[in-house]
Amino acid sequence: MIIINKTDLAEVMTRAQETYLLSGPVETFHGHTFRHLEPGQAPDLSCHHTLLSPKAVVFPPSDPLLTFSGDDWAGPDLADLPPQAAVGIRPYDAKALHLLKYNFDTPEYKDPYFLSRFENLTLVGLAENHPDPANFSVSCGTGPFDETCLDMLLVDLGDALAGKILTDKGEAFARAAGLDPIPAEKKAAVASTIAELKTRAENAVTRTGSFGSLDGISTLDLYEQIDWEALAFGCINCNTCTFVCPTCWCFDIQDEARGQKGVRLKLWDSCMSALYSAHASGHNPRRQGWQRFRNRFMHKLKYFGDKYGAGPMCVGCGRCIRTCPAGIDIRTIHQALSRLEAVT
Repeated sequence: MIIINKTDLAEVMTRAQETYLLSGPVETFHGHTFRHLEPGQAPDLSCHHTLLSPKAVVFPPSDPLLTFSGDDWAGPDLADLPPQAAVGIRPYDAKALHLLKYNFDTPEYKDPYFLSRFENLTLVGLAENHPDPANFSVSCGTGPFDETCLDMLLVDLGDALAGKILTDKGEAFARAAGLDPIPAEKKAAVASTIAELKTRAENAVTRTGSFGSLDGISTLDLYEQIDWEALAFGCINCNTCTFVCPTCWCFDIQDEARGQKGVRLKLWDSCMSALYSAHASGHNPRRQGWQRFRNRFMHKLKYFGDKYGAGPMCVGCGRCIRTCPAGIDIRTIHQALSRLEAVT
C-alpha cells in the first residue's frame, strides 16, 4: 500500500509522465471530461464524475486506421505505442473497458487498434466515496470501491490518497511515479479507514436487485410481448445515451479523401440514429424510433448476456440517467422487462 500527499500529486504525475502517456479527469467548460493530460498537468481527482466515459483511451471517437495515396496505403505502428495509464478512472468504468473487450477480442475477429491500447494500459482507479444518486453500479456486479478490473486503487482520505497495488502493472506504475509505501505502523489504521469508506459508499449506492438477470425470459417474448412503443414514448432519439455510455461500441468506418489521398477512420456511431441501420436500397429494418429504442435496450439487457454470458452490458454508472432529456431510466426499463418473467 502506498500514500500520496495531495500537495505532491503534480510532482508524482510529472515523474509518471517520464514513462507513461497519462489520461485522467480534466475540468472543461462543459464539466469534467476524461482525456490525455498535457506534460506537467495533473488529473483533477476532486471531480465527482466525468460527462463522457474514459472509453476513449482505448476506443477513440475518431480513430485513423490507415492513410492512402493512390494504390499505396499505410497504417499506424501499433507495436510502438507508449505505455498509457488512466489515472482517476472509476472502478465501474474500468469494468466497462473489460466489457468492451468482449466485442473487440473474439475468437473470430481481433481488433488490433483496440487491443494494442488495452494491453498497453495501466488502470489506476479512484474509489468513489460519495456516489451519485443515479449510480447503481453495485447491482451490476461492480461498485465504487471494486478492485477486480484495476491495477491500482486510490482512495481519497482527505489530505492524502492511499493506494492499493493490485497487479504487476500497478507495481510498475508505483515505481515509475516514485510512490512511497505507507509506514508499517500506519497500515492498519489506513486499512480500517478504507474499509469504513467502502461500506459507507456501497450502502449509499442505489440497488435494483438482480439487475440484468433476464435468463428466464425468451428473447422473442421480450421482443414481441413488451409494449415497446409505450416505453419509448418520451424518447426523442437524440443519441445522448449512446455517446455517454461506457459500454456502447457501435462504430462506422468512413474514408475522407481529397483527390487520390485520404484517411480511413473508425468513428463512434449510434444505434439510436435512423441512419445507422439504413440499407443502401432505402430499406430500414428499424425505421421507427421505438424500434431503435427496443434494439438498444435488448442489446444492453438481453443480447449481450445471452451471447457472452457476462451479465448485462451495463456497469450502472448512471450517465444515461443523468443526461437523458426525456428522463428515461434504464432501471425502469429493466423492471418492465423483468415483470414479463413473473407472468410467463
